Amino acid sequence: MLALEIVWDPSKGLDLGFFMLHYYSVMWIVAFLLGLNIMKRIFKHENQTEKSLDSLFLYSVVGIMLGARLGHVIFYQPELFREDFFSIFLPVKFKGGFEFTGFQGLASHGAAIAMIISMYIYNKKVLHKSVLWILDRVVIPVASGAVFVRLGNFINSEIIGKPTGTDFGVVFKQLGESFPRHPAQLYEAICYVFVFLALMYFYWKTKRSEQEGFLFGLFLVLLWTVRFFVEFVKEAQNPERADWLLNTGQLLSIPFILIGLYFMFIYKSKRHAVETSKS
Repeated sequence: MLALEIVWDPSKGLDLGFFMLHYYSVMWIVAFLLGLNIMKRIFKHENQTEKSLDSLFLYSVVGIMLGARLGHVIFYQPELFREDFFSIFLPVKFKGGFEFTGFQGLASHGAAIAMIISMYIYNKKVLHKSVLWILDRVVIPVASGAVFVRLGNFINSEIIGKPTGTDFGVVFKQLGESFPRHPAQLYEAICYVFVFLALMYFYWKTKRSEQEGFLFGLFLVLLWTVRFFVEFVKEAQNPERADWLLNTGQLLSIPFILIGLYFMFIYKSKRHAVETSKS
């Protein structure tokens, strides 16, 4: 009989002696470096300078990491504001004794909001185009990065799925369990590969990149539709809200999907409006 149950019990990272290099951190590093390489190709295609690319990388790293952390704390762990405030911004915890933890507890919704804000600031200070111009392009490496972030979650045995109730699934031994769960992190990672490929196709093979806001909208619709449906097989990250018809992750996904549909099918840039009126 084919074994459908996978026992998952990896090490947390590489022990370098003076500190533990967590695989989750490695996945974030891979995500940013791959994203930098993708944006390098895009900026070369768009005749943008390497100096503007370096600035983009800095704004992206700071904005996404800070937003992801604040998003997690605000939406899922607000008690940290009063119980262990400095652990919000530092890779350490102080409550119950000092411990180096790495950056843990990162929310994609907070990262998305911060990405938009940081790209607005970047465009205003460096690029001087339109914020949608850069958002239409930066969502491509963001989608690829989302794949590695979810793989990092899987390695960490976090953001787990619900029990399958069958022989199919993954047994997360680090949680002290002996029953299989849905590998929700892998479901998301695989779906995000297709989100990335769709964005690459529309950017490189069609003229959709000329329709300001379309790629940004497509990213929002695809990514958060995936998130919305995968949440049905996830354990609630905020148990106090688990009895709602939709959980926190799903409720937070709906506005992003609606905004994405608006930019795909309704939004017309001022430049487009001027060109239409002239014709």
